[in-house]
Amino acid sequence: MQADQSNTPSTGKGGKDSPFDLLVVGGGINGVGVARDAAGRGLSVLLCEKGDLAEGTSSRSGKYIHGGLRYLEYYEFRLVREALIEREVVLNVASHLSKPLRLVLVHSPEQRPRWLIRLGLFLYDHLGGRKRIPGTTPVNIQQEWPVGLIEPSFTKGFAYYDVWIDDARLVILNARDAARRGAEIHTRTKIVAARRDGEMWQADLQDVLSGKVRTIHARAIFNGAGPWVENVLNAVEGSKTSSRVRLVKGSHIIMKKWWKGDNGFVLQAADKRIIFINPYFDDLALVGTTDIPFDGKPEDAAIDGNEVNYLIGILNRYFRKKHKADDVIHAYSGVRPLFDDDADKNASAVTRDYTFELDGVPDKTNYKPPLLSAFGGKLTTYRKLSEHALERLVPFFPHMGKSWTVGAPLPGGDIPDADLESWSREFRHAFPWLPDRLAGHYIITYGTEAATVLANAKSVADLEQHFGANFYEREARWLIQNEWARTSEDILFRRTKHGIFLTDAEKARFEEWLLERRGAA
Repeated sequence: MQADQSNTPSTGKGGKDSPFDLLVVGGGINGVGVARDAAGRGLSVLLCEKGDLAEGTSSRSGKYIHGGLRYLEYYEFRLVREALIEREVVLNVASHLSKPLRLVLVHSPEQRPRWLIRLGLFLYDHLGGRKRIPGTTPVNIQQEWPVGLIEPSFTKGFAYYDVWIDDARLVILNARDAARRGAEIHTRTKIVAARRDGEMWQADLQDVLSGKVRTIHARAIFNGAGPWVENVLNAVEGSKTSSRVRLVKGSHIIMKKWWKGDNGFVLQAADKRIIFINPYFDDLALVGTTDIPFDGKPEDAAIDGNEVNYLIGILNRYFRKKHKADDVIHAYSGVRPLFDDDADKNASAVTRDYTFELDGVPDKTNYKPPLLSAFGGKLTTYRKLSEHALERLVPFFPHMGKSWTVGAPLPGGDIPDADLESWSREFRHAFPWLPDRLAGHYIITYGTEAATVLANAKSVADLEQHFGANFYEREARWLIQNEWARTSEDILFRRTKHGIFLTDAEKARFEEWLLERRGAA
């Protein structure tokens, strides 16, 4: 099923006589995860997202599927175990998007004693049943980098592994798989009102571009709107909730990479927070994140000078090369919707776990169609959150299928034995005319679907207009036709990261191409 087709309103589902089983509100990682899982269990699903898929928090993460090493300090063992198990799942079902990443934690005795870190890493190695991910090893910092990379006062450390992921593409692939299994995916569509109508929900969905309103019926609603979860509840007539989200802004900066090797670094800040410095593409570094209480509109979140200085200050404490704010070439901020447990905690200590609130009664004598809202959560645990959400809805859908997503590849992820290296060699052999970097881009972005993106192309010229860097018209058309891409930001910063590498003039030229195409449609 092509993605642009599922933006077309369906005439066969959702009416009074033929309702959807499930209306999913929110096109972030939790929403698309639930839509995919539900569609695979045989439910009819419509997902609406007021902006673009992954436009909010889900494209502004640290790009990790990780257990959450520091969560052990807060005794969140269940969450850490669940997250550690999910690392292996993602490596198997999306091996083109993900890879194990070696992280060197530089020990700073002022923050935590060495024995405590070693104990935490021992638990990290053993809680999740590692299979493909290497375990922890001690590191002599000054011997591993004898050329003077790190300040000489730091001599000890540990190397451990987590999993790198393209977060926005993980969202897109879940949405595409949901659509392949029959779900309707509607971007730029917001829920403006919902009310119970007997045993059904009646919901008004508005196209934010045209203003047109479509009324649909659904047997259940899942509210996975993340930072906007309470806004959605406000649109639902008669909804009552005691749960709240606590918004925390996290910002990252991108700089030129200043060390050799494929490893990243983990640095302990003076406030005991942990900062990650990771290789990003071929020669960039991704640094983050901050944790700042946020009380504005989530869509308005942006990095400020204090955050930049905070991250730069941590870098300069550990590395001999001294950085300054002018070294930042790109930055982004996202708002994490953490579950508010009313505890008086700093932002870093607030739980990353998730909880649900269910408003509905399955008893046929007093039936009340369900509204299930998710509070909290993180990128890593989205698949388990989806399973748990549907478990909560089983009393309302007793004939739905069983859980199935744990071993099911995402689109492009069906690489034999999840052996990306071997498959990549075969791909390059099949497309010998592709320059090395361009081939690498298609491999990690599209996996086994790369051959479909390149169908019938015999040379670079067949990829049509070159917009700059590794970006060609053929790919832009694919993203518009198959991945709900509408704007230049959809394409340049969420479906891909070409926008980081294009000049302003090249971005403007691509914007002109989009406008011309839209005018000719």
